[in-house]
Amino acid sequence: MISRRSRGASVAAVGGFAALALTLAACTPPPSDEDNNAGDDGDREIAEGCEAFEQYGDLSGTTVTVYTSITAPEDQPHIDSYVPFEDCTGATIEYDGSREFEAQLPVRLQSGNAPDIAYIPQPGLMASLVRDFPDAAVEVGELAQSNVAEYYDPSWREYGSVDGTFYGTPLGANVKSFVWYSPSMFRDAGYEIPQTWDELIALSDQIVADGGTPWCAGIESGDATGWPATDWLEDVLLRTAGPEVYDQWLSHEIPFNDPQVAEALEAVGSILKNPDYVNAGYGDVQSIASTPFADAGFPILDGECWMHRQASFYAANWESAQPGTTVAEDGDVFAFYFPAMSTDERPVLGGGEFTVAFADRPEVAAFQAYLTSPEWVNTKIPLHTTGGWVSANSDQDTTLYASPIDRLSAEQLADESATFRFDASDLMPGEIGTSAFWTEMVNWIASDKDNAAVLDDIEAAWP
Repeated sequence: MISRRSRGASVAAVGGFAALALTLAACTPPPSDEDNNAGDDGDREIAEGCEAFEQYGDLSGTTVTVYTSITAPEDQPHIDSYVPFEDCTGATIEYDGSREFEAQLPVRLQSGNAPDIAYIPQPGLMASLVRDFPDAAVEVGELAQSNVAEYYDPSWREYGSVDGTFYGTPLGANVKSFVWYSPSMFRDAGYEIPQTWDELIALSDQIVADGGTPWCAGIESGDATGWPATDWLEDVLLRTAGPEVYDQWLSHEIPFNDPQVAEALEAVGSILKNPDYVNAGYGDVQSIASTPFADAGFPILDGECWMHRQASFYAANWESAQPGTTVAEDGDVFAFYFPAMSTDERPVLGGGEFTVAFADRPEVAAFQAYLTSPEWVNTKIPLHTTGGWVSANSDQDTTLYASPIDRLSAEQLADESATFRFDASDLMPGEIGTSAFWTEMVNWIASDKDNAAVLDDIEAAWP
């Protein structure tokens, strides 16, 4: 199963990497006595297949250390994706994955033992580190900045910036604006995939009229219980109020209990607190609070539940429910886009990780730039042979994805007509995003706490 903490990573077999390695062997630059300085192009000959790497210069003899929360075996696709950079530039990338990453990275910064580059899973954590250690983080270099401007939605630069300075470049991504369903159940019942919010509600009403319970949900997640409910509110607010209001809300330019937020919570409640709609396979409305989010969609496989709103990374959970479950458009389960208010709008809620440099050296800037390039993305995608990793790079080759849901996610992220927004709770202060917001959404479900009281209490907790 995929937990919130490990979303975006997957177990990846790399049996096909041998062929990749053979292809890249031609990329190894011929040794030269004249090419001893990192970043010094000189007159060296560029090996066939390494043309895209010429911009990084000759980095022979240099080393870049990478520190992440991604550990074995999920780390292997990352490590293998560095091979073209190493072979074509001469640099060595040293990877260090730690389950204590979030606790140890501040310790390393404090002690002067910073990694060259860290993969940081939340913009809020990145902002805290930059502000707590103002002399540690290095502004993104020109080449990486150029790549982000060319290949990523402008919002990614905003999320990677702290107080106006660009520190974090996008790495992986995930899409949360999905509704999981059974294609065969829909086909047999004659149901169409809804294209608008009104059609989604009409479909839910039709399922009730036909004797079914349309939705199943669960927000239990250990110490992080409540976060799936915050995703519901974020996704719906992005649809009912629009991206500008969403931005104002997460930055507290408008209060948490603004009337537009109240309207969105009312819309969420029209589904999650409607006893006719939920909680198929588990119980009543209150059962949502105690149902593990990782299991919440499983009644779809038994025909009890028709729809389950959850992110792209939920794809990894189906196999644990029933071995052999196929995630595909014509498979046992698949997902459709969580519809907007109209077909003219396409808001997409998601999340992702960022790379932050803590060393100002040419090889570090070059490697950070490589991680923003189509060359890296299109090398890494096929290394995830069972899926579970997605990029927001607009120049990626989506046909390389092994998983149909990963391919669909990437297409959503790369769609120029889509408006991407990052998970708000990951951007808000910790007192809100990982505390009051989670807690009050649990109270809203478990204790049927009044909408206004929930929003007022979260607003009162804002630091």
